[in-house]
Amino acid sequence: MQKSNYIKYAVLFILLILLQVLIFNRISFLGYATPFLYIYFIIKLPIGLNRGVVTVLGFVMGFIIDIFCNTPGINAAATTTIAFFRDWIQNLFFMREDYAEQEPGIGLLGLAFMKYAVLLTFIHHLLLSLFESFTFFNIRLVLLRIFCSSILTSLLILAIEGFSKKDKKTWQKTT
Repeated sequence: MQKSNYIKYAVLFILLILLQVLIFNRISFLGYATPFLYIYFIIKLPIGLNRGVVTVLGFVMGFIIDIFCNTPGINAAATTTIAFFRDWIQNLFFMREDYAEQEPGIGLLGLAFMKYAVLLTFIHHLLLSLFESFTFFNIRLVLLRIFCSSILTSLLILAIEGFSKKDKKTWQKTT
């Protein structure tokens, strides 16, 4: 990875944390959906990046969110888990070897990226909500929150991908 890419990912890391802490944590759509856009960082890391590096980055990002949100490790646990399983989830939707050092995106992977991003988002929200509620007492409410938050976060991720200039050019070439 080039030095400019390190800077790009560092800026994305910091920007997503600030957006999550200052804006998205204050959003509660109908009391059920809260976007957790910070996981976009894990989704966008280069495909061939070492699992250990991705897992550590996921933990650090989740831990920082936990510090700012005063949550006892639930974001760190959920983000570390999706970072660890990211390789296997990528293998479900595309051949990782074909895109070794490339950044996943809708322009590069098309529908496979959408499936990959939505599944990672759902797993993250499932874990986060289960850790947060830590009970199956009101499972309908927990499932509704998981579903609504996953949809809202997935829509925001896909919207960002749609506005990405680099991916937009590639997407137009393939269609």
